[in-house]
Amino acid sequence: MRISVEEVFETVQMTMDQHFDVRTVTLGINLKDCMDRNLNQFCKRIEHRIVTMGQKLNAAADAMEQKYGVPVINRRISVTPVSLLLEPLPRTVATAVKVAKTLDRAATRANIDFIGGFGGYVQKGLTASDENLMNALPQALSQTQRVCSFFNLGSTLAGLNMTAVERFGHILKDLAVKSKTGIGCAKVAVFANVPGDNPFMAGAHHGIGEPDHSLNIGISGPGVVKVVVEKNPDCDLTELSEIIKRTVFKITRAGELIGREVADMMSVEFGIVDISLAATPAAGDSVAEIIEAMGVDRMGVPGTTAALALLIDAVKKGGAMASGRVGGLSGTFIPVSEDAGMIRAVKEGALNLEKLEALTSVCSVGMDMFAIPGSTPPDVISAIIADELAIGIANNKTTSVRVIPVPGKRAGQSVHFGGLLGTAPIMAVTKNASLGFINRKGRMPAPLKALRN
Repeated sequence: MRISVEEVFETVQMTMDQHFDVRTVTLGINLKDCMDRNLNQFCKRIEHRIVTMGQKLNAAADAMEQKYGVPVINRRISVTPVSLLLEPLPRTVATAVKVAKTLDRAATRANIDFIGGFGGYVQKGLTASDENLMNALPQALSQTQRVCSFFNLGSTLAGLNMTAVERFGHILKDLAVKSKTGIGCAKVAVFANVPGDNPFMAGAHHGIGEPDHSLNIGISGPGVVKVVVEKNPDCDLTELSEIIKRTVFKITRAGELIGREVADMMSVEFGIVDISLAATPAAGDSVAEIIEAMGVDRMGVPGTTAALALLIDAVKKGGAMASGRVGGLSGTFIPVSEDAGMIRAVKEGALNLEKLEALTSVCSVGMDMFAIPGSTPPDVISAIIADELAIGIANNKTTSVRVIPVPGKRAGQSVHFGGLLGTAPIMAVTKNASLGFINRKGRMPAPLKALRN
């Protein structure tokens, strides 16, 4: 892949003026060959491997920053789903918590921002190992700083595991209390149709079928896209789509170049480029502000869903033109707490929980980083999860939920998490949901489109 001098200058300008960065380089590590019936031996093996590879990742990312001047914001590791790794070990909460603490200690020693994979695939049923890991989540995530968890609760081919969905309402409530501000819930995401090569937390893990190591890169650039939209206030939507597409093409090219070089320096396989537009709380780095620059008065008002659909379509087309390695989630994130424009829209009443759910029918991920009152009943949380994952299953797309019930907070208040997690306004949610429906449990059958083959 040859990069022209003009592209280099454009990338430098995007970096200096428009908040372009590589949001994350995420190294996937297969830990299956570390499995052992001896818990201490297992923990010793995985810690050694994570520290060794994490240090190499940091060195390579530092070298790329120096070479190209493009910031690499996060260095992360994803591992084989831990529920698989725990199969030979005693099925106790204490075992799972010790493994979580080992992962956390290894990430700290290697100076890795987050380590993902503390979860499993349960879309069709729960093994004893899966149940044990789920039971351990409140303790494990409240006693660690860098460990992130995912659980895939549904898929278009398997349907939706409502037994696990019902359980998660209680797990998240317990985790929120144990982590005080609820921040522990920011480290766990539940999915339908989860990709195994996603570089973004909290859902990152080294999926089934991946090689021993793979380097996946998550680029960003909502500030870059916002600038080009603002520079073209009068063009029609067809032309605007082309402008966004060409911009994302350039961002993807730059990201793939850096990802390939990091992989080469580490002598590991290069995996994918995730082209998701990932917002931050920083001024000018907002996806919501892109939508507003397109002519929508405020994120959440009528017209928002159509504008978001146009944006995501252009992003995917631009990325696909630029690289044959596009993967992961690849679209647009609309987290509430991490996007200044989303926060403003909620506070002004333009965006509510129901509209956020509607937007996820076209966005790439789901209902992300939104806070609700700590008094919300567990069955209401489970019902929110069920609704969102059903959208993904019915539309054969990835959807997820990262919801934070904040203890002691009520609608209209805010909670501050800091860093990339930002500030979350507490969104109003009904206390009456679907207790009878949720308590039926079982598995919602896969939709008819699962028989397409």
